[in-house]
Amino acid sequence: MGITNKEINAAFSAEVTEIPGGEYLNRCFSCGACSGICPVSQAIPDFDPRKIIHMIRMGLKDRVLNSDMLWYCSQCKSCVFVCPQDVRFADIMAALRKMAMDEGIITSQDLLDKGKAAWVERDLCVSCLTCVRVCPWQIPRIDNMGVAFIDPEQCRACGICVAECPAQAIKLNESEDEQLIAACGA
Repeated sequence: MGITNKEINAAFSAEVTEIPGGEYLNRCFSCGACSGICPVSQAIPDFDPRKIIHMIRMGLKDRVLNSDMLWYCSQCKSCVFVCPQDVRFADIMAALRKMAMDEGIITSQDLLDKGKAAWVERDLCVSCLTCVRVCPWQIPRIDNMGVAFIDPEQCRACGICVAECPAQAIKLNESEDEQLIAACGA
């Protein structure tokens, strides 16, 4: 698919570098180490960190911010450890996600609906703190009513809290990619 002049936003790369997490974008010299180590790109060949950086530099703002690829990054940071230029691709992805949220391209409810974030059924939560203890990213919190809360903008949708919740109070919709995988296997 070709690129038209209408799609190019020359300021996009500068916008990304102004957001915390995106400041190291211009260090990238496209060596491909991030793409080679990325476990997501092994499972989903269309997810290519080097390609995403190239799209940012080309000014394809709408294409990048409207892409589901933003939500495929697992934030494992494998790319960070192998990058010879300390580009911090995972942080760039977090910055792009924030930009998409700030611009209203995607909402918290969209994340929940697409299976990109978990939520707590408040009536079922027994405040046992299991979710708080098991989350490797320390995302679940206990609110002022003593009930667990998960910020959908921070949730990684890994499913650990869902599996470990003894009250089965934490829910996570099946993601679109899980639905596609299930359809292919049927």
